[in-house]
Amino acid sequence: MKNALHSRAVPSQMLLLPEIVDLPEEDAERLAMHSQTLAKFGLGLERFGPGAVAVRETPSMLGETNVQQLVRDLADEIADNDTVETLKERLDKIAATMACHGSVRSGRLLKAEEMNALLRQMEATPGSGTCNHGRPTYIELKLADIERLFGRR
Repeated sequence: MKNALHSRAVPSQMLLLPEIVDLPEEDAERLAMHSQTLAKFGLGLERFGPGAVAVRETPSMLGETNVQQLVRDLADEIADNDTVETLKERLDKIAATMACHGSVRSGRLLKAEEMNALLRQMEATPGSGTCNHGRPTYIELKLADIERLFGRR
């Protein structure tokens, strides 16, 4: 999901009424300068007079969100670091949660083809050794460990 998130523009949800966010002039200007990058993350905004921006679209993945706070957080981050990582991190967290909820759960019966496909996907996915919460997704047992479990040693 994260690969898909970063390989194309994030789907956005158009707001029925644009949300006007009042900001210091410098913050509004910085946000306007980063508007193309923000649009790739599904946040459509534009200048709205001096010291304000109009938000017309938000990332669909965020669902109902506090637009005022999101824009202010982004303005602060751009002022501090000249990046828009806050939005990227929020979207990454949502993608991780969605992936976790859609994962194969313990006790679910899989066909051999499904298991094989899952293992091939895990081999190609960085960080697949743990879930997004840090729990292991598999363990490695040496032959001696398996034999000990079955009372062979």
